[in-house]
Amino acid sequence: MFARAVCWRAPYFASIAPRIAVLEPGRCEASIAHRRKVTNHIGTVHAIALCNLAEFAGGLMTDASIPPSMRWIPKGMTVEYLGKANGRMRAVATPDIAPVEATQGYELPVTVLVTDPSDAPVFRARIAMWVSPKR
Repeated sequence: MFARAVCWRAPYFASIAPRIAVLEPGRCEASIAHRRKVTNHIGTVHAIALCNLAEFAGGLMTDASIPPSMRWIPKGMTVEYLGKANGRMRAVATPDIAPVEATQGYELPVTVLVTDPSDAPVFRARIAMWVSPKR
């Protein structure tokens, strides 16, 4: 239900029908099922579906981790495709540094590793989250 509420707030994520397993400061675990709507022409999970899953998990983790006086937005993302993405994809998002309260904006690097059902890495993203004070 929580994932649906997030998708209502950010509707584009509904295209991958994500599920949240863990959400706590410093960690988010989310997954997507291998369904026709997220597959590519060779039958594996599409690269952009993996990017969406990474941004979903990374954004939730960031939101749960930063101080209430701060806000965030993705500034950029670098991705690596490590293997064929078959089956349920599981993403784990963690910050590379501890988020802090600040008077000026700063970049918070977030790593998201996506694995297949056998725990083999298939995708890795580094998301540059821009964290700044709320106005």
